[in-house]
Amino acid sequence: MSTYVTSIDELAWFGLLFLFEVETYWLSDEALSRLKFYAFVVVRVVCYGFLAHTLYAYFVAYYELNQVVSMANTGLCDLVGQDYSFTRNLAYTIVDAGNCGMLSSGGDLFQIGEALVVTDTAGLSEARFLAYIDIQDATVWLAVVLIIELVVQLQEKGISEGVWISTCNWLIIFLYAILIGHALVWGWKSHWVYAWDGLLWIGGFAAIGMNLSEWRDELEEEAVPA
Repeated sequence: MSTYVTSIDELAWFGLLFLFEVETYWLSDEALSRLKFYAFVVVRVVCYGFLAHTLYAYFVAYYELNQVVSMANTGLCDLVGQDYSFTRNLAYTIVDAGNCGMLSSGGDLFQIGEALVVTDTAGLSEARFLAYIDIQDATVWLAVVLIIELVVQLQEKGISEGVWISTCNWLIIFLYAILIGHALVWGWKSHWVYAWDGLLWIGGFAAIGMNLSEWRDELEEEAVPA
């Protein structure tokens, strides 16, 4: 499952996005039937299970980066013909006689996990930093959806204002700011697809936020005496 963690993660996010869209836009004015309620619960539990797996996979990756094997007194050119790859900034290059003298910026080499993948001191530090960003990003996104879940549950009970609603709104803004920071980091590291992906998902869940706001307006209108 860790091999396909990105695909599993995307599937879970599309599932949650669909559920939130249905709940906050299509069904915001009607009570859920028993069948719909339990169907939503099952899909939601599966999606959150997949997202928890994503976080687990990121922790495993970070753990492996802290359990590297030092290859002191070994140069990249010594690894030619052994199917080793050199990694830097999430890019992997097969080590051969033509590039072994140019890939590393110097220092000791480290083998990552059991795979035939090596990097140098600078590459290892960079890999750990990016792995930490992955963990932080997954954690923040889980916090975002849990807050949205709370707001949905409050509004389903007819609560459209108060301390809980205000606190959730401010927390979401704060968490989105962190996520935008992550997107900027990916852009800084020239991973433009990751940066775009992060901003696109923020836009998708911002649309859910707009649905929630419209739903609150409807609740407040209904609460006004005729």
